[in-house]
Amino acid sequence: MFLFLVFSVFLNAQDQRSIPLDIYLIIDASEGFREVKEETVAWINAEVIDRLLQEGDRLVIWSAGDSARIIHSETIGSQKNESKEKLNNLEIQGRNADFPTAVREAATRSVQDSARDQRISYTLIVSGSAGTLAPALEGSSAGLFRWSRAEKYSGWQAMVVDPNIGEKVRQAAAAYMSSR
Repeated sequence: MFLFLVFSVFLNAQDQRSIPLDIYLIIDASEGFREVKEETVAWINAEVIDRLLQEGDRLVIWSAGDSARIIHSETIGSQKNESKEKLNNLEIQGRNADFPTAVREAATRSVQDSARDQRISYTLIVSGSAGTLAPALEGSSAGLFRWSRAEKYSGWQAMVVDPNIGEKVRQAAAAYMSSR
């Protein structure tokens, strides 16, 4: 719930944020995404790139097909066309979506980036369906998705995750319990 509230505040606080933002965007590139690609990319372009990102923010985009790979990385300037172009030209790459690899890479990158600068970061996964995301939520990768919030749309879903927040939650809980 906390992650969703943070995400919502950012969407409503256009041009009011003074701390730079790093967005790690993981896009489903499996066959199941083909039918909703146009609608989903339009949502990402409007709500994330145009509305949320400001000059100086960083955006890293992963394509999650049979294997996950970074397809774009930039510090946002006055023009955002290159990011939109990459999303519009996203290629479908197999039957499965390798979300766990992309989330692990995003988590590692987030830790490295936040160690250098004081920045806010979050990971946004966009999936064609809950069925495409389901294998990632099981087995050894399930812990990556423990702290998440999903919003379902017609035929697709967006999920904000924070695989690095576990230690912060434990520290906050310990501080709360010791103050009682």
